[in-house]
Amino acid sequence: MRVIHTLAELRAALAGPAASRPAFVPTMGNLHDGHLSLVRQARALVGPAVPVVASIFVNRLQFGPNEDFDRYPRTLARDCELLEGAGCDIVFAPDETELYPQPQTFKVLPDPALADLLEGHFRPGFFTGVCTVVMKLLQCVQPQVAVFGKKDYQQLMVIRRMVEQFALPVQIVAAETSRAGDGLALSSRNGYLGEAERAESVQLSLALQAMREAVRAGERDIAGIERRAADALAARGWAPDYLTLRRRADLLPPSPEDLAAGTPLVALAAARLGTTRLIDNLEV
Repeated sequence: MRVIHTLAELRAALAGPAASRPAFVPTMGNLHDGHLSLVRQARALVGPAVPVVASIFVNRLQFGPNEDFDRYPRTLARDCELLEGAGCDIVFAPDETELYPQPQTFKVLPDPALADLLEGHFRPGFFTGVCTVVMKLLQCVQPQVAVFGKKDYQQLMVIRRMVEQFALPVQIVAAETSRAGDGLALSSRNGYLGEAERAESVQLSLALQAMREAVRAGERDIAGIERRAADALAARGWAPDYLTLRRRADLLPPSPEDLAAGTPLVALAAARLGTTRLIDNLEV
């Protein structure tokens, strides 16, 4: 496995016939088994002869002024060991001056009808930062396929629409959320949790399960389902941003007609436990 820090080196390493265009897994590092499962899925998609590239870059553009950019863990040596064991061929780990040699004044502005909901509402500018760095990384790597996890459900939707609207020659593949044995969605930010918080953190996925089961049982008071879930977490000391049921197609609230027709839904949640903000989702 090669660890590459410059765009020139990356392009030289990937030079070759178009049929060997790589598979790609973008990350911010501090890897866990969820990331590694994306690499393994990328390998399975393209076979042994095509390179798999993973990027490690903590993207300043997607962090708000009071978020955790400076304390986000940088664990490059450990990450590279894990990636090599998962079958990665190339790690692209540029520093800020390599990926942003000038201030990034050209940015990708996603459709506010999707990007200003939920995460975009609570983290203004987040999806502009995500789209800008993903667009740039896709241009650097030129993959035939890129794998993103469903844990960041709205992010996956935004990236898919960006790729479609810009006619980028890459297939975006969604990977199922990886979970710990108790159901907690794996996340780099789980490392911020203290022992007691880690034991409590499973309540987020349990709240989503309760929302899903209420819908499956035929309950149609969506606002009531959402309110019960948020109140239950708040009573346990959480600070919920949202626990909501939305249409999978566009993340808008379902109408009575949608519910009657069985329109596919997804339950999504974001809440703070102590100082750590966790997100999760379950398709209904």
